[in-house]
Amino acid sequence: MNLVLTTAAVPKKDQLAYWCEALAGTRVPMAVTPRGGRPFAGRLATGRVGCLRVATVEADAYRAGRTTSHIARSAEQFVGIGVQISGRTTLAQGGRRADAGPGDLYVYDTAQPYFLDHPARFSVRIVHMPRRALGLSDAELRRVTGTVIGTGHGCGAVLMPFLTTLVDSADSYSPTAAGRLATSVIDLFATLVEETAPATGAEEETSRGHLVARIRDHIDRNLGDPALAPEGIAKAHHISVRYLHRLFEDEGITVGRLVQRRRLEECARELGRSGRAAPTVSSVAQRWGFVNPAHFSRVFRGAYGISPREWRSVQAAWNDDGSGTFAAPERRSLHQLPG
Repeated sequence: MNLVLTTAAVPKKDQLAYWCEALAGTRVPMAVTPRGGRPFAGRLATGRVGCLRVATVEADAYRAGRTTSHIARSAEQFVGIGVQISGRTTLAQGGRRADAGPGDLYVYDTAQPYFLDHPARFSVRIVHMPRRALGLSDAELRRVTGTVIGTGHGCGAVLMPFLTTLVDSADSYSPTAAGRLATSVIDLFATLVEETAPATGAEEETSRGHLVARIRDHIDRNLGDPALAPEGIAKAHHISVRYLHRLFEDEGITVGRLVQRRRLEECARELGRSGRAAPTVSSVAQRWGFVNPAHFSRVFRGAYGISPREWRSVQAAWNDDGSGTFAAPERRSLHQLPG
């Protein structure tokens, strides 16, 4: 860990204030009340792994609460995962109450008030993930915050040892490795949230269909943006990239292939227009999000079997002949298109 704070060298009368300041500076501001009227002792080791804030907390019994005033003073909000090492923790948030024992995971959202009760001396590893990096909606987060996640199966069984090693070795990773590990934690957490989704029913299928329709409309409205990609599409709809890909599993096409196909269709339509002031092939390609002309020509030929210029010539011949618009040749399988 990069920083270790302990009350051991602090005068007893100042220990509680020191602990509150340590929590606010390394985690998030909270109000702390010791239990039992005994002298308070605690140790806090903190570090970072990519965008994650990690910590190991060992302390005597206390209660802690995060209120709306604490939230208003915080520059950034997090979703926290606690890995209980020893002792017990009771978490209350969003009308839920959950009790965690050794080996359990508990989840809380620092953007909403919550309370923690540690009835006896305890030890816990903490991982704080930036809320903005999760790409999850408020409704999705509410499914897991204020709850204890079992570690006997599913994502909980994967997360517990992973987070334990991550926190204990926080200062041993290169910046590149730390960034990748942070991304893995966020992806695993998103999968854990998906595991908690209710069983699919007619109402959920309708909601899922509406979301897919909104995503398709978003893609159509942003085809000209060269940066249009699954990451940005997921963020615009407040979902994870993993969930975005799952939505399109039943659509028979990946999100990336759908973007490429729609761009090609708009290019083919525009190149097939008749008129003397027809735009150049490269300008059409750029207008619909293709930055590299050579790449555009390659994927166009892969889709339609002829080059963009040949397509334009054939369309012009048909239009001049008065026979109408030339129908596109049957496309090859999307899985066979060049990347």
